[in-house]
Amino acid sequence: MARRFDLLVFDWDGTLMDSTAVIAASLQAACSDIGLPVPAEERARHIIGLGLHDALRYVLPGVPPAIYPQVVERYGHHFRSREESAPLFTGVEETLRALHAAGHMLAVATGKSRRGLDRVLERTGLASLFHATRCGEEAANKPAPEMLFDLQSELGVEKTRTLMIGDTTHDLQMAQNAGVAGLAAAFGAHPREQLLALQPLDCFDEPQALWTWLIRHA
Repeated sequence: MARRFDLLVFDWDGTLMDSTAVIAASLQAACSDIGLPVPAEERARHIIGLGLHDALRYVLPGVPPAIYPQVVERYGHHFRSREESAPLFTGVEETLRALHAAGHMLAVATGKSRRGLDRVLERTGLASLFHATRCGEEAANKPAPEMLFDLQSELGVEKTRTLMIGDTTHDLQMAQNAGVAGLAAAFGAHPREQLLALQPLDCFDEPQALWTWLIRHA
């Protein structure tokens, strides 16, 4: 079967790695450490994928930006102590290897820092499978389209041949803003109904169903 998409762009947290609970708990612990209101888990999960300042502005309304570095420092402390407990979703490595072998170009577009992404790519052994990656400090953050534009330009792929796969409305809005197709992972940070409102090609409640779709239809 001919490929429908040449470039498959994956979000990381909540799409390839089961890390949304770790991120939310780390943010809650950071706020507690410095005496800020502790956000509810749903609110903490909503910011996953956003850029740092956009995320903190949403989750800590009214808190002066001058306080953000303290939150970031404590968040980093808690996240690094927890991150190795966050596994890849079952079937991720096998699926990426199969897609790579089938001739797809694979990329990551994430709000993670470059240091954080490189660390987790090394830990999981997946770095060699990706043709390109973009992180939060390297382009305008989701839902702006720049990460996708950069990846398409670097790899020489047209928007009609690009698919964005993610678990948040930020991912799907980025896809829309870039004029590319989106595929939704409803097993990550954002609820299914919010993802469906953005009209992805399809929406999956279980990782294996998403991997099967990509192998058969991408």
